Amino acid sequence: MKTYRVAILGCRGRGTSAARAYHAHPRTEIVALCDLVAELLNALGDELGVAARYDDLDAMMREHEPDIVAIPTGTEFHYPLAMRILQYGAHIDIEKPLCVDCAEADEVLAKAREKNAQIAVHHQGRVGVWMKAVAKAIDEGRIGELRHIHGHGKMYYGGYNLMNIGTHMINNMLKVAGKCRAVSATATTDGHPITPQDVVPSPQGMGTIVGEHITATLDFADGVSATLLQHHFPTGVNPVIEFCGTEGRVVLSQLVWKQACGALLLPQPHYALNNEREPYEPLEPEFCEGYDPESSAHPDDYAYVDEYVAALDEGREHECSGTVGHHVVEIMMGIFESAAYGHRVSLPQADRSHPLLRWRKEHGLPPPEPMPRPLAEWNVAEAVRLGRGA
Repeated sequence: MKTYRVAILGCRGRGTSAARAYHAHPRTEIVALCDLVAELLNALGDELGVAARYDDLDAMMREHEPDIVAIPTGTEFHYPLAMRILQYGAHIDIEKPLCVDCAEADEVLAKAREKNAQIAVHHQGRVGVWMKAVAKAIDEGRIGELRHIHGHGKMYYGGYNLMNIGTHMINNMLKVAGKCRAVSATATTDGHPITPQDVVPSPQGMGTIVGEHITATLDFADGVSATLLQHHFPTGVNPVIEFCGTEGRVVLSQLVWKQACGALLLPQPHYALNNEREPYEPLEPEFCEGYDPESSAHPDDYAYVDEYVAALDEGREHECSGTVGHHVVEIMMGIFESAAYGHRVSLPQADRSHPLLRWRKEHGLPPPEPMPRPLAEWNVAEAVRLGRGA
């Protein structure tokens, strides 16, 4: 059977994680690496034994003609890099989120259709060991009929949390509940409802954001709703999603795969109040067939690669497809729009421009001033902007 040739474009943390998974899978071969930082390029090349190392994307594409190109770069680079790679007709594995707004995502998907290329967005948790366990329990009817989903992110600043961890949480919700029809949201910064002056560039190049604390409600078919909290906490917390049904509920936390159980099932619709009620039952992780726990590959990244191989073999979209990743971007932009304008936003939006930049423009304001890109420096700059000192 075909072995898919893979190139990695970006050798930092996420690039290393993706590369380890492609290196470990028997049906994929890393044929080239590309990065502008020689130290990162050589470190990953030496680890995986990849001799073809480039600082020129076009030279790499011409000389190796990879089937799949992974783009584990900052979000602000996704659009230009994806459009360049699609010119070569390669399939793309792009880090989440797909793009910084709907307009960019629209163009990337249109170009992929033109080139007959598949896009997969690296929401590896959706096909990972704990989400598979959760989906299996739900499919088996162990929580009855789905009623509501509740999730909260890490401790990050709300708007950044949404663009970073929120992408994973929303995609997991979509796996169980299907397409989102509309969103409603409120947001505050420094304790007050957001204003156009609170719109700022995101840290880590994730576009334009707003809101220190965001509370959103998502509307799905069949009366299913979801609540998504992206609140700025002073200390770290694990992102958690709870799927609530008529007969039980299941809790998912995907950051604990080596340390503890990441999925718990309560076989009743409401929390246990005393010892006479049934306790939470740990679920067993659903590892991908062929995964070697002794390898350096994370099991969720390996499962993501395995799904890509199966999708290309079968001529279908990846479960974490560009189509799904595109919808995730629509949902996030809808949350920002609802929080800014104070109304429910039906999906898909007719206006594909970034709602926060549009909001500022309508108030006679230019795009926000630049902020530091590194998260720690950004946090200091935002504290100063809010008058809290450094």
